[in-house]
Amino acid sequence: MAPQKNLGLALRQMRLLRGIKQTHFAQLMGVNQATVSRWERGQLPLSAAQQAAAHRLLAAACDLAQDAALKRLVESSTRKVHLICDRTHRLLAASAPRQAEWRADAAEFMGRSLIGYASQEILEAEATLDGLGWHDGELASLEIATGATQDPLMPILSGHVLWERIALSGGRAGRIVTTVA
Repeated sequence: MAPQKNLGLALRQMRLLRGIKQTHFAQLMGVNQATVSRWERGQLPLSAAQQAAAHRLLAAACDLAQDAALKRLVESSTRKVHLICDRTHRLLAASAPRQAEWRADAAEFMGRSLIGYASQEILEAEATLDGLGWHDGELASLEIATGATQDPLMPILSGHVLWERIALSGGRAGRIVTTVA
């Protein structure tokens, strides 16, 4: 998946999670609704200044109710998806399809860091994030190859996942991890 397409998907997801309509977001950004639609479909690139402005608008501090809504969205998803704290990798929520991949109850992992279960490929991608500006908000999403592990509790299948950085309450950042086809 192209970087611009990933950015568009992340932009749409963050906008929807904040309950902001395209027309209102367009007004805030000083563009028309069609431009926002093209950004979200990955058909029109955002300039660096537009990316920074969108990040400021969408990464504004959320409240606990929004965190709870995000958790419910992740848990009710029909896709293989989970939400972690971006810095500590603590599991915050997981969908039923994601939990079905695990060989232990999700409650055993909740609130615990998942970094110990990561494959070599995931660890290598993690090591590149600072250089890419991930933690500075310069990059909102990234598709990575997972590699595979044979962990007895949390095996990881070889494939690709989309990492999307999202603001949580109290200024924390979360990461939505979605398996992509």
